[in-house]
Amino acid sequence: MDKLKAYLIAFVLIVLGIAAGIVWYGGWKLLLQVILVLGFLGVTLMLLFFTGLTLYAGSWKYGTLLGVLTAISGYGLYLSVIWERLNIVAGIIIFFVAALAFGIWYISEPDLGIADRFRSAESLEKAGKYKAAARKYEKAGNYLKAAETYEKLGWMESAAWAYEKAGKYEKAAEIYEQLYEKEKDTYYLKEAHEYWKKAGDMERAAKALERYAEEEPWFWEDVAKLYEELGNEEKAREAWEKALEYYLGEAKEEGVFYEDVGNIARKLGKEELAREAYQRFLEYCLKEAEEDPMWWKHVAEAYEYLGEKEKAEEARKKYEEYRAKIMKANEETSNFPGDKEEG
Repeated sequence: MDKLKAYLIAFVLIVLGIAAGIVWYGGWKLLLQVILVLGFLGVTLMLLFFTGLTLYAGSWKYGTLLGVLTAISGYGLYLSVIWERLNIVAGIIIFFVAALAFGIWYISEPDLGIADRFRSAESLEKAGKYKAAARKYEKAGNYLKAAETYEKLGWMESAAWAYEKAGKYEKAAEIYEQLYEKEKDTYYLKEAHEYWKKAGDMERAAKALERYAEEEPWFWEDVAKLYEELGNEEKAREAWEKALEYYLGEAKEEGVFYEDVGNIARKLGKEELAREAYQRFLEYCLKEAEEDPMWWKHVAEAYEYLGEKEKAEEARKKYEEYRAKIMKANEETSNFPGDKEEG
């Protein structure tokens, strides 16, 4: 048994013990009185706190309402202490239970007025109350109608979400493309790409991703791979060329990208450029290996690219030796004196 369960069981036993003691001392009537006093005391203090907090925030309307509820709860506490007018105490309890139920019901549809809660989604839509109608459709699980109503309202992202829930991925994708045209935010193109994929329209997915890559160029490689899957060699090559251009620029800032330059150049049949890139990648890895032996792994890869298998094997051995040292050091660190068996 874990500590939490033990504490809970101990707490329950203590409460039951106190309750049994109260019954033994003063009977069930005293136990009921204690429960009511403690219950009203807790509710009164809570309401008093929120009343003060609301008034401090300058919300006089809700502060006054909470103040009235605090006074009612306080009166219930007083009557419970003096044990008089129990019919009023019962009425106060019923009032608070009803108020709590109403609050939960109201919060479940915060955007709807009281009257609108009793009207159908269809009647609300006919009345031009699209916001309330959309919420009603959504709550009923009619996401297609909710999406159409959100469109009438002009809430396009909500409409896209509802179309997704309805399984109409192509509609969601179209909306995100429209949002991009309006907002010029590349996030929408990425979303359009994902929904075209879900809709099974890979051509449209590729076009959306291509437009995305025009502004976020590190995605040209993904565009190229997608066009390759579609069998469009011409478009794939165009995308690979743009990916190569992007990585060439990045490699000037950070040499590790020369590996990507070499891979793409080789794919495009540019062997001279590929070899030059792999050579620069090797130089970068050797420099890094001087500070961090983990880089011998990448040194080995660079030699492999250049076809120098013997040097690749030597670098790989250095990497394995370093790795073995690290593993041994970790084992020694984990073997504390107390862990050793006595002879």
